Order: sequence, then C-alpha cells, then structure tokens
Amino acid sequence: MSRTCELTGKSVQYGNSVSHAKNKTRRRFLPNLCDVTLISETLCHSYRLRISAHALRSVEHRGGLDAFLMKAGKKGLSKRVCLIKRQIIRNQIIRNKIVPAA
Repeated sequence: MSRTCELTGKSVQYGNSVSHAKNKTRRRFLPNLCDVTLISETLCHSYRLRISAHALRSVEHRGGLDAFLMKAGKKGLSKRVCLIKRQIIRNQIIRNKIVPAA
C-alpha cells in the first residue's frame, strides 16, 4: 500500500538528518495517514479512505466529503476518489441540485 493521501496526493518526502557535528544522512518524512470512513450525503454511502490528517481537517472545514470533492481539482485525487466525485456530480445533476457549466 502506497503512503499517499487519496484526497490531496500528499506523499513521502526525502531530506537529511543533520547531527550536531553536521553529518548528513538521508531520511524520509512520512505523511500522517489515517484510515477513516467518510459519508457522502448525496450518495447515501460511506467510503473507507486513507487520507492525511491535514486532508481530514480540510474535509471537516469544507462541510463534508461532497463539498470537498466539488471544490477539489483532479490533480491530487486518486482514481477511486475521481470515480466517487463523478458519481456525486451525476447524482446532483439528476436531482437538479447543480446546473452544469454551459
């Protein structure tokens, strides 16, 4: 399983550990990933996702999974989350909650 957030694309970063004597050794900075279950209000379904703690705070700040995905671009989203976003958009168009861009 890759160490990548499914919503933001945040992944492992690399850098140096620097000792007091200025010796440099390579190290990895791992993202703070959490396994969470998020509920889509539009689809009435829950999804288990592996996301970073920062993404979880962003989802809560925006008002839920649906609102977060509507504002999110495709850049950081995983393929699975892109499918969920498409289903949400399709469902909202069917219910006339959103007007497609002309």
